[in-house]
Amino acid sequence: MGQLVNGEWRDEWYDTTSTGGAFKRSTAGFRNWITPDGSPGPSGSGGYAAESGRYHLYVSHACPWAHRTLIFRALKGLSAHISFDVVHPDMLQDGWSFSTDFPGATGDRVLGKAFLREVYTTAVPDISGRVTVPILWDKATGTIVSNESSEIIRMFNSAFDGLTGNHEDYWPHDLRDEIDRINARIYDTLNNGVYKCGFATTQAAYDAAVGPLFDTLDWLEARLSTHRYLMGARLTEADWRLFTTLIRFDPVYHTHFKCNRKWLREFENLWAYTRELYQWPGVRETVHLDHIVRHYHYSHETINPHRIIPINPVIDYDAPHGRDAIRTI
Repeated sequence: MGQLVNGEWRDEWYDTTSTGGAFKRSTAGFRNWITPDGSPGPSGSGGYAAESGRYHLYVSHACPWAHRTLIFRALKGLSAHISFDVVHPDMLQDGWSFSTDFPGATGDRVLGKAFLREVYTTAVPDISGRVTVPILWDKATGTIVSNESSEIIRMFNSAFDGLTGNHEDYWPHDLRDEIDRINARIYDTLNNGVYKCGFATTQAAYDAAVGPLFDTLDWLEARLSTHRYLMGARLTEADWRLFTTLIRFDPVYHTHFKCNRKWLREFENLWAYTRELYQWPGVRETVHLDHIVRHYHYSHETINPHRIIPINPVIDYDAPHGRDAIRTI
């Protein structure tokens, strides 16, 4: 595990010594946008038109941020238009690799690289920064369009609609402000909050993260007692951004990251909601619990130095969820 410094790999993990033991997430470095006609998006440069077969995703099945992009690829009918490759679940001293000795790890079928960092240095030879998934790669120009998952899912939400005929909108104009407000709380305290708990290296840093995390779960539980989805009757981006954390909570975050005041399955509404989203057409195929459990426990040597993979409970995400009985507002 490490990062690129001027195009060279440095074998080092995050440093919490300057943050009082608190985990700080780095920002994404590629912020271009695919648009219907290739015009510039909200950031970055233009030239990335929505075309079938042009773009490729590099993902980890373990990573919740990458998982978002696979869900939107499925929801928006992009499977025939955007290909993807999956890294090996073990992220060790060389970072993400394209080894294929684990079921579902595909190798790099576009560039033929051995490590994910080589995709970054192919785009920018002297690049510096963390090597992260997802990556949205442009085969036509041989570079990275974006490595910011929140923006990739918004591209997938609308840029290809003229090509696919799929006009389902998970970021509708009339709900955008509320979606963004809810996303901000969930990201800070829950999506990223589990990492703040798990990677904390002081009691104070852990205590500062775990309280807001369970406050947010309690708030979501109450909200879902009167809402079918986070925005009411309408399924939106906010639900899918939340889902990728919830599906990992009991298998990994509860124990491995010490988020153990309660299991997710002890929250009646959140647990039913998670099962409903898992059962949504096309979504269960994006969930790979073998990669999820393996990655977190085997890769995080500072948390699990002996790299023992736990047996884990058998969780039935296909069980009836009863959400049709939930009153919607």
